Amino acid sequence: MRMNTEAIAKRLVELCREGKYEDAQRELYAEDAVSIEPDGLPPGALGNVRGLAAIYEKGRQFSAMIEAVHGGSVSEPVVAENWFSIALAMDVTMKGRGRTNMSEICVYRVHGGKIVREQFFYDVG
Repeated sequence: MRMNTEAIAKRLVELCREGKYEDAQRELYAEDAVSIEPDGLPPGALGNVRGLAAIYEKGRQFSAMIEAVHGGSVSEPVVAENWFSIALAMDVTMKGRGRTNMSEICVYRVHGGKIVREQFFYDVG
């Protein structure tokens, strides 16, 4: 049975709260999904990618930059038709950069029962 946007949003939140980001992508994302970061990222930063394999790799690269996770939160989703958003916060120690609190708004588009687009909004630099 194909999940609707609200069911997908709730499942994504559930898996993210458990730290199972790649499981969420495997279960909920379309093969040709796109992942979009804010403009103005520094050279070498993880940028925009297309396709599940590239999204997995982007997640692995981000995880490799984290030395320790101290906490975080994932909000309840806000759903509108085929779109939903969540607020994501992380308290982490980044390798070579020290401890930092990161906060972002994540917006997702659902089509055909799968997430086809994720876009992240946060202050760069």
